Amino acid sequence: MTFETILFAIEDRVATITLNRPERYNAMTTIMREELLRAINDIEKNDAVRAAVITGAGKGFCSGGDMHEKRDAASAGTALPLEDRLMPIRNKIVLGIRKSAKPYIAAINGVAAGGGLGIALACDIRIASENARLGLTFLKRGMHPDWGGTYFLPRLVGTAKALELIWSGEMIDASEAAALGIVSTLASAEELLPTVQEMAARFAKGPPVAARLAKQAVYRNLDTDLGDALDFETYAQNICAGTDDIREGVQAFLEKREPNFTGT
Repeated sequence: MTFETILFAIEDRVATITLNRPERYNAMTTIMREELLRAINDIEKNDAVRAAVITGAGKGFCSGGDMHEKRDAASAGTALPLEDRLMPIRNKIVLGIRKSAKPYIAAINGVAAGGGLGIALACDIRIASENARLGLTFLKRGMHPDWGGTYFLPRLVGTAKALELIWSGEMIDASEAAALGIVSTLASAEELLPTVQEMAARFAKGPPVAARLAKQAVYRNLDTDLGDALDFETYAQNICAGTDDIREGVQAFLEKREPNFTGT
């Protein structure tokens, strides 16, 4: 696959997407959004991929939408097609990450602002460089938050703090983001990508069916009661009980070796 604005690589069952406009802190253009969605769809269809990483080239993760492109489109009177107004590509990207059967880790190497933070929030796990800065900066530009920011952020930090961050539009540093639970781990700039890749590689060795069901269970159970959550766990456990992977996992435990999960 060839791309103009992202880099895409697969190694050891881990796919890595690198947003690649470092001269603009990886600000998103229409082409980048389209390519990001294509990469996410390709990851989902590729059984050889069991985990995914999203990061940015240079000093930024993603600074949000490209304001130069937005300004030029407004000047030219370029209207979005109806399909994109009703179901924008950004929504398809967020849902593609969140509904994926595979773990997604955001390696936040620098500024993650606006929609850039939204991409990171859509990922299952966020690990940040110690010099990263994060913020939902939409209101500072007269915009309403999108990319799922109003959904994800309150679930991580609570409604009051989420509204504070949204209304102020202020950027926070990596240590505050970690204290709030927006990111789970901090790493030095040099160790960020190796740390994330090591985590993704560990996840990629796991049983794909059980991992998919566990991700589904965690997210659906945020909005349900305990009884329903227990019922889904039973449903998922019964599915896993019919796989070769559960037999391999038990046998590997008894033989005191690492399991070799195949996803069957």
